[in-house]
Amino acid sequence: MLTMEARKFVWEGAIPLQIHLHESEVTTVPSPPPALILAPRLGYLPLLASQIKPHFSSTLPPGADTIWFEYKGLPLKWYIPTGVLFDLLCAEPERPWNLTVHFRGYPGTVLIPCEGEDSIKWNYINSLKEAAYIINGNCKNVMNMSQADQVELWRSVLNGNLEVYSRVSSKLKLRIVSDEYSATSNVLSLGSGQSLDETDVAGQDKTGRVPVRLYVWSVSEDVDDLEDAPPVDCWDKISYINQPVEIQEGKCFTLHDAVRSLLPEYFSVNSLIDEESSRKKGEEEKKDLFEDASMGKDGGEILCQHTKSDDVEIKVIRIQGIEPKLVIPFSWVANNLMNPDYFLHICVCLKVPRLKI
Repeated sequence: MLTMEARKFVWEGAIPLQIHLHESEVTTVPSPPPALILAPRLGYLPLLASQIKPHFSSTLPPGADTIWFEYKGLPLKWYIPTGVLFDLLCAEPERPWNLTVHFRGYPGTVLIPCEGEDSIKWNYINSLKEAAYIINGNCKNVMNMSQADQVELWRSVLNGNLEVYSRVSSKLKLRIVSDEYSATSNVLSLGSGQSLDETDVAGQDKTGRVPVRLYVWSVSEDVDDLEDAPPVDCWDKISYINQPVEIQEGKCFTLHDAVRSLLPEYFSVNSLIDEESSRKKGEEEKKDLFEDASMGKDGGEILCQHTKSDDVEIKVIRIQGIEPKLVIPFSWVANNLMNPDYFLHICVCLKVPRLKI
């Protein structure tokens, strides 16, 4: 899959939401019907306020001015992209995704304050600065953006405009490392001779650091089907790792290698898949892998290969709603499945043994 095509799928990704007003805020009989909204995967839930509030305006109590969401009793963190929340909290993805909306009683002990679009915008810009520092060793290009470019970049994210985003973000010179597939797909055009980022691929380094945000949740060893897994009812049950991954020069560095570097405690030498055989097999099947990696608007049908340590199994890995094979080159994943803030958000479900008391 070409880089432009893959990124287009990512940017068009959306999740159908069925949003219910919390019963404590209903003031009419009968209760209002739920709001049905198609939410961008790369967006943030509070940005839906302008679509949701009018739907419930006739029943909202006085003072209903702050919007926040919950899923099965868990307040949802507004600064995590909607698609990541969905991948993380729905062990077996439900469509539509049933959420509850609140307009008062903000849970300040659980969620950091959100003052609407401005809070989300500055959260995005700060993430972009952090990514720039990881990739280039400094964030000068982000800090030195003109006000016009900053506004245009944010509006492109807000409106899901990939063309404008690509043009403005190319000025930041945030070059994720490339491999032969990324390089080829960047050089190939859509027929006009213009590549997505218009960067000089030949000048890109073969090594580099990829900004990664890893979210890990666990299920017990007696859960075989993810649909039987208990819901996440507390953010303490989610492990959050904000750590760059370095792609090494001179070898095929896979998604499996990246996850292993982020979660070394879950991998033992004897139980890892045979590195040499998997690499040889990967070399033989690379073209098929990239054809298989195509995705739909809300994810694909690819099953993740299970990798085991002595007692822990990686049950599933989700990135942008798909479950990619672990032998796919990590540089392709980083180049094609990153979010607009240049972070790669990875959700991992681990099957772990129960503690024996």
